Amino acid sequence: MQLHQLRYFVAVAEVRHFTQAADLVGITQPSLSKQIHALETDLGAPLFERVRGNITLTAAGEVLLPLAKRILADVETATREVQELVGLRRGRVRLGATPSLATSLAPPVLRRFRDAHPTIDLRVEEGGSQDLVRDLLRGDLDLALIIMPSAGTDPGLRADPILRESLVVASVDPLPGASEAGELRITDLRDQPLVMFREGYDLRDATLQACRAAGFEPTLSVDGGEMDAVLSFVEAGLGVALVPGIVVARRAGIRVTRLVPPGVRRTIAVARRRDVVPTHAGRELRRILLEYVHDATATAELPPGVE
Repeated sequence: MQLHQLRYFVAVAEVRHFTQAADLVGITQPSLSKQIHALETDLGAPLFERVRGNITLTAAGEVLLPLAKRILADVETATREVQELVGLRRGRVRLGATPSLATSLAPPVLRRFRDAHPTIDLRVEEGGSQDLVRDLLRGDLDLALIIMPSAGTDPGLRADPILRESLVVASVDPLPGASEAGELRITDLRDQPLVMFREGYDLRDATLQACRAAGFEPTLSVDGGEMDAVLSFVEAGLGVALVPGIVVARRAGIRVTRLVPPGVRRTIAVARRRDVVPTHAGRELRRILLEYVHDATATAELPPGVE
C-alpha cells in the first residue's frame, strides 16, 4: 500500500467517477485505474462497485475511506511541521470566518499575527458556519471562527467558545411596535417582510428559529442573499433583516433597532479538527486569537454587540 494509491482511492471515493478523479490528481484515467487495482490486490478485496454506471464503495471501501483520509491528513501535517521546523519553506495557516467576524474580530487578530510572524502565509476563507465546518472536516482549513449551533458541533471538531454576540434588526424606516427604549420584540416582526440569507448561513437558521419560537413563520421579501447583498436589499427598502450589530455600525443608510432582552444571541467559537495535530502556525494563530480576546475584553475594545 502506497500513499499515492490512497490519494487516488480517496479522489475516486469523493467524486464517484474515475475520469474526474484522474483529472483531480493529475494522472491519466488508465494509470489511476491500474493503481486502484494494485491497491485492491494488496488489500485482497475490491473497493468499488459499478452499479448501472454508478460508482459505489464496497464494504471494504467504506472501512478504508476514513482511515485513508486520516493517514493522508497526518502525512500532510507531518510534512508541514518538519518543513516549518527546519525552515525549508514558509509556514502556512488557513483561517475561516463568518462574514461578520471576518470584518470585526479577524482583522486585529491577523494584524497581531502578521506583526509577530511576517513570513507565515495567511489564507482567509469567508463563509457561513455550515460551510466553514464542511471545509474544516475536509481539511481545507486549519482553524475557523464559527457560530456554535444549538445542537452542538460535529463530533469530528473541537470547538472552544470564546465570545457572544447579539443580533439587531436592520431597517430603513422606524419599525412599528418599538418600545420607549427603542427595542422590538421578535413578534413585532410578524408582519414585516424579511430579507433572508442563503442556505448555509447560520444567520438564516437563527432568524427562522427565533421567528418560529415566537409562533410565526416569517414573510420573506428576498431569499438567498450574501451579507453585502442582504444589507444592500435592506438599504433599498425591500425589507428588514436580523444581523450582527457590527456589520451595520458604519452603514449610514440603515437604522438599527435592538431586540428586547434576551433577544437573539449567538456563541462564537474557534474550531479545528480533532483528528489532526495543529501545525506550529495554526497553534500560534489560535494563541494570538485568545490573547487578543482576553486583552480586548479587559480594555472594552470588543466590537459593538460582542462580549
